[in-house]
Amino acid sequence: MSDTSPASDPKRELLRHGLATLAYRGGKAVRGAPEGFAAFPVVAGVRGPGRILAHIGDLMDWALTIAAGKRQWHDSTPLPWEQEVERFFAALKKFDDYLASTEPVQTSPEKLLQGPIADALTHVGQIAMLRRMAGGPLKGESYYEAEISCGRVGAEQTPPKREF
Repeated sequence: MSDTSPASDPKRELLRHGLATLAYRGGKAVRGAPEGFAAFPVVAGVRGPGRILAHIGDLMDWALTIAAGKRQWHDSTPLPWEQEVERFFAALKKFDDYLASTEPVQTSPEKLLQGPIADALTHVGQIAMLRRMAGGPLKGESYYEAEISCGRVGAEQTPPKREF
């Protein structure tokens, strides 16, 4: 458990950087998606893009409840794509705001990273792959060179420094 202030807790700051990374990469994956992309057909029994994005929102909501010591899961019905994109960024902001606060984190930062945050990053990759399959591929990018910083978890992100 971590009950120190976020500014003095490097693990909390690393989690916040992870959320900013998720916002940057996730924003790139969802921004400008092809018309009808949310319902892009995938093999039966496999989540399509709209369901994946809803699941990412659920993961961030769950992560917040874990951090607050409540650990509650909810399976959301996917909203229309643009509303689900808004929900994604809103859920990131709520979780980031909690991590930036002085509220205690009721679990280890490592568990938050290995569970909901890593899972969400995996799902962002799935959305990016499905975009390519749906005819709306993303440009590659040197994410190492991207301008990503704690607290920048909204739809507004800096432009890529080096795409290819």
